[in-house]
Amino acid sequence: MASTWVAANSQAAKSCMSGKTFVDTNILIYAHDLDQGLKQRAADAALRELWTNQSGVLSPQVLQEFYNNATRKGSRPLSRGDARRVVATYSVWCIDFTQAELFSAFQVEDLAKISFWDSLIVAAALKAGASTILSEDINSSQMIAGIRIVNPLVVA
Repeated sequence: MASTWVAANSQAAKSCMSGKTFVDTNILIYAHDLDQGLKQRAADAALRELWTNQSGVLSPQVLQEFYNNATRKGSRPLSRGDARRVVATYSVWCIDFTQAELFSAFQVEDLAKISFWDSLIVAAALKAGASTILSEDINSSQMIAGIRIVNPLVVA
């Protein structure tokens, strides 16, 4: 059953013509952390391009992790008000996450041998019809269930 699921979802992701790009938490955090220099500029540029192309998507998990980390970590954490404004701005990209995606994440975790948290990201990206995930944490250039992982922070 699991092999059938991967094949079906992999094919769906490959045939998806939406050009949607799923944004992982770390990219959103770097874009709003002015102490990150090149990483901040690269993340900001990637997000600006997604706004221009209207192709960005993310999940409640990403917004929750962003808020928690942005208000607690780094040398200059965001105020709750500022972090809430960022969350409100990006909430238009947010997809619903249901029990079905949770069970999809379990399958991704087992089949792709990645962390459960990263599996939740992949399951949400699959639901959104994304062909790409922008992430610093998941191995770049990897394909998982037909979705390409890209690290936009790598400076050549």
